[in-house]
Amino acid sequence: MTQTPNDRHPDIEIYVKQRSVKTLTDWLASIFEQLESTDTRGHTHRFNATYQNVTIPVTIIERAAKEFSSIWFDSAQTPWPQDLDCARQAQQQLNTEVRCIASGWKEGDEPDEWWSITTEGESSILWQN
Repeated sequence: MTQTPNDRHPDIEIYVKQRSVKTLTDWLASIFEQLESTDTRGHTHRFNATYQNVTIPVTIIERAAKEFSSIWFDSAQTPWPQDLDCARQAQQQLNTEVRCIASGWKEGDEPDEWWSITTEGESSILWQN
């Protein structure tokens, strides 16, 4: 893991275990000033979220990794500086396991190293989805 607490990730992606798209969008709507659905095709749902007058493209992919849905925020201007910050908030508010990549995808990082955040705490895992 090569990230430092001051690094802001260029985008944010988390994986949320066993929550419906409605539950996920309700959570997003509670965080962002506005959440607008722009497209749904199969298990892929696209939105524009507004945060501090910035539009952030958000994609939810249901069951992107077995029982986990992916939420990808395609912007560095999110409420969270890093994936782990987002994952912590999601775990707290959605009360389920949330996973995120252990680092900001820098050269030489272990691509299968992830954080698993549960009610029991945080742990580093090797996740090969």
